[in-house]
Amino acid sequence: MEKILTDLHTHTAFSPDGKDDISAMLAGAESRGVRYYGISEHIDYDMQLFGETAYDTPYFTDADEYFRVAREKKREYHGRIEVLVGAEFGYTDDEEAERAYRAFIQKYRPDFVINSVHTLKGKDYHSGVPYRLADGSLRPKKEVYEEYFALVKRGIEASFQFDIVGHVGYCTRYAPYADKSATYAEFSEAWDSVLRAVVERGKILEVNSSNKLGVSPTLPDRDVLERYFELSGRKVSFGSDAHFAERILDKREYVVKMLKEIGFTALTVPVCGEHKEIEL
Repeated sequence: MEKILTDLHTHTAFSPDGKDDISAMLAGAESRGVRYYGISEHIDYDMQLFGETAYDTPYFTDADEYFRVAREKKREYHGRIEVLVGAEFGYTDDEEAERAYRAFIQKYRPDFVINSVHTLKGKDYHSGVPYRLADGSLRPKKEVYEEYFALVKRGIEASFQFDIVGHVGYCTRYAPYADKSATYAEFSEAWDSVLRAVVERGKILEVNSSNKLGVSPTLPDRDVLERYFELSGRKVSFGSDAHFAERILDKREYVVKMLKEIGFTALTVPVCGEHKEIEL
């Protein structure tokens, strides 16, 4: 049986950290045989809300131009690739930001939305700020991580519509601790709170293969995915988080092998509100 390849978390040069333009990314996806290809440009009201950026800075995708061009490409690739024109929201627990995301969805009608936590009070974890006190001293890992998981949990309960819970465990990627890990054994209560919410809300848990400086090959790691399966979680998506064409589908075979060993039989692809199951 022909394998149906999916990659639902990618960025083009429309995102401030994207490297290749949309044409190069789609050409790369087609050359790799991708059937369902999700473009998820950054929409970051979480930073704007706290004054780190303004709405017209490079940190914010030019949504008008992005949706115009991406939907032209969607029509161009029809019958070759199912191009899903989506967005990645940066969640923060503030009603002003939630209103902005609801309005965004109403205006642009993305094919799917990934909801991710990147920041604490407008400061991305990669900046190092969320790990430190005002005097620069390091905060305890347990405190930082549990704060992060609580924010993810609130994000799953957000008032705006979304499909995928993105790269849970992001706080470990840039952590300055000798042991960066957030294993299920160490943070079982926090993980269970998040995983149960994913299941209860019918959301899709992303398996993100871009962990960069992290200690595990994917976010979340295998032990967490095993627990998710135990809790009857079956909806998982694959995302390379590619910011340039060469990374599309990166580690897919590793992820698929791991998911099969755990017991998963399908990936879930959200298409305009419908969740399609694609056999692994």
